[in-house]
Amino acid sequence: MIAVRDTDRIPRRRLRGRVVMLGACGVLLTALHVPPAAAPAAMQRAGADGTATDAAVSPELRRYYQQELHWVPCPDSPPFQCTTVKVPLDYAHPDAGDILLKATRKKATGNGARIGSLLVNPGGPGVSAVDFLAGTADGFSPAVRASYDLVAVDPRGVGESTPVDCETDIPATSMGFLPNLSADPAEIGAYDEAFKQVATTCARDAGRLLPHVGTLDAARDMDVLRALLGDDRLHYVGISYGTYLGATYADLFPSRVGRLVLDGAVDPTLDGYQHVLQVAAGYQTAWESFAADCASRTDCPLGHSVEEISRGLDTLRSSLDRAPIQRGKDISVTGEDLMLAVTTALRDYLWEELRAALRGVLAGDTTALQQLLGTEEDDSGNAIEALYAVNCLSSPTGPRFTPAQAQAALPQFLRASPQFGESMGLLLMMCAHWPVPPAQPAHPLTAPGAAPILVVGTTRDPATPYPWAKALARQLSSGRLLTYDADGHAAYRRGSTCIDTAVDRYLTRGQLPPTGKVCT
Repeated sequence: MIAVRDTDRIPRRRLRGRVVMLGACGVLLTALHVPPAAAPAAMQRAGADGTATDAAVSPELRRYYQQELHWVPCPDSPPFQCTTVKVPLDYAHPDAGDILLKATRKKATGNGARIGSLLVNPGGPGVSAVDFLAGTADGFSPAVRASYDLVAVDPRGVGESTPVDCETDIPATSMGFLPNLSADPAEIGAYDEAFKQVATTCARDAGRLLPHVGTLDAARDMDVLRALLGDDRLHYVGISYGTYLGATYADLFPSRVGRLVLDGAVDPTLDGYQHVLQVAAGYQTAWESFAADCASRTDCPLGHSVEEISRGLDTLRSSLDRAPIQRGKDISVTGEDLMLAVTTALRDYLWEELRAALRGVLAGDTTALQQLLGTEEDDSGNAIEALYAVNCLSSPTGPRFTPAQAQAALPQFLRASPQFGESMGLLLMMCAHWPVPPAQPAHPLTAPGAAPILVVGTTRDPATPYPWAKALARQLSSGRLLTYDADGHAAYRRGSTCIDTAVDRYLTRGQLPPTGKVCT
């Protein structure tokens, strides 16, 4: 395990997978221009004439498209079936070896007309899609479950697929939220050194895999799985980073697009600086929406105006950093823990729980805060290593700023997000030392000639700001935007009958919502 030497500044408990995933892709990318490299033949857009079929698969890849899957009951989830899928480590050189992907499915229910398989990806990156589907499959409507086999695959490098496995201590605080981007060069240098240690260890432990776990490769894997499931076209629901993966698939294989739902969209044209800056601004918008609602309530714990409540949050954070609240011998609740609770609540629209947590902390009681976050470390497997590895291969998701560049960016981050700008500024350095250069530059994903694609955006989404959904819908040649005028991250299956009905009609009937449709 890599130990961060300055343990007073950088405690070394495991960072929760959900913590760093504040943005669609967890983090962003370098603002330095990366010229687009020519894609290898196996990765170029299939069917320039819009008529790609499995017959167009190159001879060296055909064995992957023709393998036989052996589905067996999943040991921990009997209603689900599990299998492994063999894919090439390197699509440009299939003779370089194979890796394995873990997939699961829940067969369609009822006797109605089955459309095919519906692949689901929850985002991250680094989150196990297999685990996500096991916990959420029953949340799909009866009509969707009757029409599709629900399918998930852990992307390469993630979960139970061939993993990025590097034994590291990721820079984190006791409960996971990154501290502020400091003006102290020594302090920011300590974090830069920690990120460097992560990169060095991953290069040592997983160096052969690292160049091949990016979004382009994961999209290519989805096409292999589509063929093996017997579907002529891919039907897909992607959330957050999963929208970037889905849009990448559509751009590579436009004629193989079936019904794609991209919820909580990423704008693939943004460089890393703009990506992380806009995420910081998105959390500021979400905080001010919460604060305005809180100010309208007689029992708001921090004040009665947005300004007063924001000052109260800053004061409370500073107070906890100076004098953390001790809960037993193992838990010390700091200001950074408070901010993790705030970002979690804003992302998941847990406003009532956040008011209770703030009220409790002011009284010296952290019970509600711990209930909001949980006090045990998450069993996130290799989620953080995978997040680094996947993000750092894409220009919109893997920042490569030096400490000096990150410090220089601090004033703009504070203007965009007084409450969160300092913390998120640290993310700019995440990939500065990553041993593999980005393979996917920031550029529009257009999917020329693809079937209609439904993009869903939430107006006050902190993690994937609403302008990103509008941008992606415009870029896609067949994109249609569905808007949810609400708070929280993503929209589908979050309680809006209007959104769920519109998405389900698209999935089950192929019927798009009207242009300009807004659900409230």
